[in-house]
Amino acid sequence: MKLIIQIPCYNEEKTLRLALDELPKTVEGFDRVEILIINDGSTDNTVGEAKAWGVDHLVSFTRNKGLARGFMAGIEASLKAGADVIVNTDADNQYNAKDIEKLCRPILDGTADMVIGERPINNIEHFSCIKKKLQNLGSWVVRKVSRTDIPDAPSGFRAISREAAYHLNVFNDYTYTLETIIQAGRKNMAITSVPVGVNDDLRPSRLFKSMRAYIKRSIGTIFRIGIIYEPRKFFSWIGIVSFILGTSLGIRWIILYFVDPLRTHIPSLILASILIIMGVLVVVMAVLADLISVNRKILEENQSRLRKLENEKYSKKS
Repeated sequence: MKLIIQIPCYNEEKTLRLALDELPKTVEGFDRVEILIINDGSTDNTVGEAKAWGVDHLVSFTRNKGLARGFMAGIEASLKAGADVIVNTDADNQYNAKDIEKLCRPILDGTADMVIGERPINNIEHFSCIKKKLQNLGSWVVRKVSRTDIPDAPSGFRAISREAAYHLNVFNDYTYTLETIIQAGRKNMAITSVPVGVNDDLRPSRLFKSMRAYIKRSIGTIFRIGIIYEPRKFFSWIGIVSFILGTSLGIRWIILYFVDPLRTHIPSLILASILIIMGVLVVVMAVLADLISVNRKILEENQSRLRKLENEKYSKKS
């Protein structure tokens, strides 16, 4: 059994060595533990620090592509390197590396495909009161959308089984944390969480410049993922609401016409017609979106099979 611990990095020369030093050399249940660094277009000496420390694998981008792309590049590289379990952690030593064994245990026991490290959000001193409330609110929304019970959705400290990694896809460029949980829930993967510790804050987050930007991008991410995985429901509700409003206006126009035939109430009639037509068109769009969604699921299944075949060939060659 091989465990690969992957760390996405962007200009992390000051904290990377500390994070690497904290990683366990051995983990119960695994014969090998290897370290993979994803250099996301760093302009400092991040790569030099990684090589000097002696990491086992290095994936490097020539320019910054964002956390989500870095995460998926690490997943692909870890699969090719023969990982049975992949642990993702941060380069700023945010998470307690001693909890990696705890994180992997549900996968080794066969009770989970993905395990999320649950931080003690309400007890983290460097988190403001507003950030704590927003983290909890965001996790609640993700639980509803994904149909899971993960209490700390934004946590990047997570373990993923090889089989689950084959089926993961990240569409947005912002972050992988929310999307992969929703995806796992929608694909009926066994997903759970375990309490993990955190270390002192070494630097401010680079994922968002302000709380407002974080809220805006998180809402956009959840909204977009919701449409991707529930297009029929999303468009059907819009169409039904539009149709009901149009029908209500149409009934109102008929009543007003019989009450006062001399007044045509043309604006109400035009608006009713527009809403009814729009409602019908959006419902038709919902059917088409559902068909596209079915096609996407088939393509994703084919992609996971191709990943397996490619990695099996790669493993035989190496």
